[in-house]
Amino acid sequence: MNLSGWGRYPVIDAAPVSFQDRDSLSQKLSAADSLIPFGNGRSYGDSALAPRFLPCRQRDRFLDFDPETGLLTCEAGVLLSEIIETFLPRGWFLKVTPGTKLITVGGAIAADVHGKNHHVDGCFGDTVHSLTLMLGDGTVRQCSREENTELFRATCGGMGLTGIILEAGFYLQPVQSATIEQGTIKTANLEETFAAFEKYADWPYSVAWIDCLAKGQSLGRSLLMLGKFAPLGELAYTPRKSKTVPCNFPGFTLNSFSVRAFNALYYAKVRSRISMSFADVDSFFYPLDAINHWNRIYGRKGFVQYQFILPKAQSYAGLQEVLGQIATSGMGSFLAVLKLYGPSNGNLLSFPMEGYSLALDFKIQPGLFTLLERLDRIVLQYGGRIYLAKDARVGRETFEQGYPQIERFRQLRSSLGLSNIFNSLQSQRLGL
Repeated sequence: MNLSGWGRYPVIDAAPVSFQDRDSLSQKLSAADSLIPFGNGRSYGDSALAPRFLPCRQRDRFLDFDPETGLLTCEAGVLLSEIIETFLPRGWFLKVTPGTKLITVGGAIAADVHGKNHHVDGCFGDTVHSLTLMLGDGTVRQCSREENTELFRATCGGMGLTGIILEAGFYLQPVQSATIEQGTIKTANLEETFAAFEKYADWPYSVAWIDCLAKGQSLGRSLLMLGKFAPLGELAYTPRKSKTVPCNFPGFTLNSFSVRAFNALYYAKVRSRISMSFADVDSFFYPLDAINHWNRIYGRKGFVQYQFILPKAQSYAGLQEVLGQIATSGMGSFLAVLKLYGPSNGNLLSFPMEGYSLALDFKIQPGLFTLLERLDRIVLQYGGRIYLAKDARVGRETFEQGYPQIERFRQLRSSLGLSNIFNSLQSQRLGL
């Protein structure tokens, strides 16, 4: 069967390795050639792609919940959307959530995902109390910050390369309503954008849409969205109905003119410098989930998402250079997201560090990879790194320079025999 990540690049011929329960999974792993776990297919590049893959979505049961502490224990195939539908009406919400609720708990841990509140609450792995991991020989280990600590720190952010996450216990946060108080700050350039992030850093959620094709005095102009749960309101939650992109858009649809026009209109729709409103959970956290198959917008060749992070002291200068390169190339993105991050949690391959990250979607087109290689050099020059969950093409040398604990990760994989079993196209490309 043909298999790809959410970016639909690359596409490979892959065979599923099916299993019924934990015992049969253990037997399959003991006798298996190289494979990689596969959740709900929402990582963008090739981190969950291999000639043999293990579908893990079927393990989707809730196992336990402690209403005193908010500790939820479930199987790794549970979707974040299922957690929200079950627990938000009871007054509980995810402490950390990325921009889609359609990922599995196992995938959230494997990518150590983050959201709009990293500067306050860190990564998903920071909410995890413990996890159950099946190694390549079929044995099972309990992992936490106190037990099998190194394996725990390698699994959170390890992109499925340390074993199969079977179950996990992690903390939800109590909320008083399902309504978000939302503020929008309109900035004229990158300097104003950075100043706004710092001014409103006490808001738990913040994210900026940035016009990556703006030039000159308007370079880095943005709409900074702030949010916090309203203290009063209803807890009722009804998922929004989704619309569907029925087919691939023609390749010419997204071009420098259409993206520039979209960005100008999107920026102009907000007229006030500061505006306040209310939003539901889906509108604030998961706007793209309202469109099924939105990845078809980029055409049949697919797209790559390029996400990097820079240390805080270097972020402003580095982003100026990156945005200048993108604006000059004309290969802009209408999905360009800037976020502020708090300190790293120390997990071996976790992406965040204290600073700012930028995520951009680029359709596959001539000259794109040359542009991205130029951006790679800028990212490294300013001490940054690339996010594995979004990557489909970065080179080994570039990757290694951004992750100083990479050798510890490799040594752990080798010592436990994991490199013989768990491999993806990405891990082979990067020598993980």
